[in-house]
Amino acid sequence: MSSLIDADEISHEVDIVWLEDITDLDYVRQSIDRLPTRKTRPAYHRPGRMIGYAILGSEAKGSRVSGTFRRRVFWLQPHDRDSDPKGLYARSAPAEAVDPRTLAPRVKGSKTERSEGGPPSPAMQELGIRLPL
Repeated sequence: MSSLIDADEISHEVDIVWLEDITDLDYVRQSIDRLPTRKTRPAYHRPGRMIGYAILGSEAKGSRVSGTFRRRVFWLQPHDRDSDPKGLYARSAPAEAVDPRTLAPRVKGSKTERSEGGPPSPAMQELGIRLPL
């Protein structure tokens, strides 16, 4: 869950690779996975699809026991809002979801009105920005 991600867990990130255009995504799920490399695209074994992943710098140390690296992976499940706009998350978001526009290397991201499926703020209304709900 994003609230459980500590700053030190993502302190060696140097880039985030997006596999899809995140412009129209209200949220992505994020988790920290144990992966065999610092940089290459990880294998994906969840339902749904991988949206992106973090790349670690050369100073990142692997586990002494397994040799794996802890890296962030961004993903969506088939019942998430982008695929099922009237479904379970029409007016909410999963606990591990964050607005992808708030993500950057070494920045864990945050929930926003958009990611939570809430009503538009007065500022959004003034700018004519509408949520796709």
